[in-house]
Amino acid sequence: MALHTLSSLPVSNFARHFPSKTHTISHITTKNASTSVTVNPRPLRCMASTVNEISDGPVTTRRAANYQPALWKDDYILSLTSEYVGESYTRRADQLKAEVRRMFHKVVGPLEKLELIDVLQKLGLSYHFEDEVKITLEAMYDTIHRGDIWKENLYATALEFRLLRQHGYSVPQEIFSIFMNEKGKFKARHCDDTKGLLYLFEASFLSIDGETILDEAREFATKQLQEYLEQNENQNLSTFVSHALELPLHWRMLRLEARWFIDTYRREVGMNSVLLELAELDFNMVQAIHQQDLKQESRWWKSTGLGEKMGFARDRLMVNFLWTVGKSFQPHFGYGRRMITKLNCLITTIDDIYDVYGSLDELELFTDIIERWDVNGIDQLPYYMQICFLTLNNLVNEMAFDILKEQEFNVIQYLRKAWIDQCRSYLVEAKWYYMGYTPTLQEYSQNAWISISGPVILAHAYCFTTVPMTKETLASMEDNTNVSYWSSMILRLANDLGTSSIELKRGDIPKSIQCYMNETGASEKDAREHIRYLISEAWKKMNEERATSSSFSQAFVEYAMNDGPVHIPIRGWTWYTRPRD
Repeated sequence: MALHTLSSLPVSNFARHFPSKTHTISHITTKNASTSVTVNPRPLRCMASTVNEISDGPVTTRRAANYQPALWKDDYILSLTSEYVGESYTRRADQLKAEVRRMFHKVVGPLEKLELIDVLQKLGLSYHFEDEVKITLEAMYDTIHRGDIWKENLYATALEFRLLRQHGYSVPQEIFSIFMNEKGKFKARHCDDTKGLLYLFEASFLSIDGETILDEAREFATKQLQEYLEQNENQNLSTFVSHALELPLHWRMLRLEARWFIDTYRREVGMNSVLLELAELDFNMVQAIHQQDLKQESRWWKSTGLGEKMGFARDRLMVNFLWTVGKSFQPHFGYGRRMITKLNCLITTIDDIYDVYGSLDELELFTDIIERWDVNGIDQLPYYMQICFLTLNNLVNEMAFDILKEQEFNVIQYLRKAWIDQCRSYLVEAKWYYMGYTPTLQEYSQNAWISISGPVILAHAYCFTTVPMTKETLASMEDNTNVSYWSSMILRLANDLGTSSIELKRGDIPKSIQCYMNETGASEKDAREHIRYLISEAWKKMNEERATSSSFSQAFVEYAMNDGPVHIPIRGWTWYTRPRD
């Protein structure tokens, strides 16, 4: 059966740099306001002559990012078809799912049950078997309290630990103490247990702040696995080791990981043909649903006219859609997938208005209109801002109407507030640019966790992952911003690692890497190492939030957990568990 994929087509130092979660915007102002910062005003300049100027009155010299045209055109998207629709495929999938359910009853050994869950998750199938997984893990969790059933089986212990923590069970790090000596180091005899080390490595990324045993586990496993790769004894196992060292499973985009694992699993000794057939069939059936989602989004995007009229901005519908699939690929999240794709498209466009095209006067006026959400006042705006604001207004109203209709609860002020915070953060960065100002890393982070768009995305996602919506549930989201904060910090710092060099070349503000270099005198290499360390530490905070945030639905927490992996840069990654001097 052929597989197709959309992606294949045309605290210490840590505490210093992660500020408290506040929406306070920088004190830097413009237009006759005083500032305590000495800066060199930066004139508005054109980065390229190919900008598509929009006529709104007096000629304004504008920057251009020279974005390449979209590869995924509307007519191509609308031509996409899939054979994996219809009753025959649904019937076969149901038959295979029934066979898998019987496996849960046939498999007797606890380790075999854990391995079944692990394979189902990696193949992207576990969402079909949530009840079976829950029952199995509940039973496994009970055995932990009755004593260690694995003795010194590192592989089994690490697998159990990872799966239980992934599903919200509180498993102590001390479960690994049996594998360590009196000096707190892992025993030398485990150096040859490559599969156990691989699973220990993956388990270590479920750690929370202060778990030194898991920090030690990561260092030990990383060193031994790197040495194993140099020996290259088992090609099949080496594939899994290399894949894990490149990026751990916990940080990967689930749908792309399933696509990779299907091909890899096919070559494994002991491969289960039922699981493989179901994985291939399900992947293609789900992709057929994604294609229909994408067609709807393409029609909407074309109807807004933003891709055609905003020639300075990124026309990246497909990228935004794939990003959304990374957050929630399951068929029953279709509404949220479509709404967040629209949201991402507008975020991208408005980001480019602030970063690339708008003059400072225009940006201040646009932000003021957003703060007042003044539809009647948009005549003050240039044409390109008018059409952008009205599109945003329509989207917010559409989602608020859908929530009101389905749940009889009005969220429109909540969604507007998220956008107000977003545009305020954009304006701060625009002022930094025009003033030639390089903030400290802490000052940058206070604003950048919002400007990366994580909070505004999660605010909208909260509305369709929380049922029922009430004043109490909304208040809990507004009062407890930890999940949003840490998810957004991971997204921001990972994005900076991947794109800061390109953004600086086009004339953007310094990012976290440059802020740290300017503040400490560090080299770019050392600065990147520090940012990677901060990402690793932020993941620990995120893991802790998932384990302790009882006020949020599991669907929302998983959505927030999946926001970071979409932007984690892969190449050149190295692991750090302690601050470097």
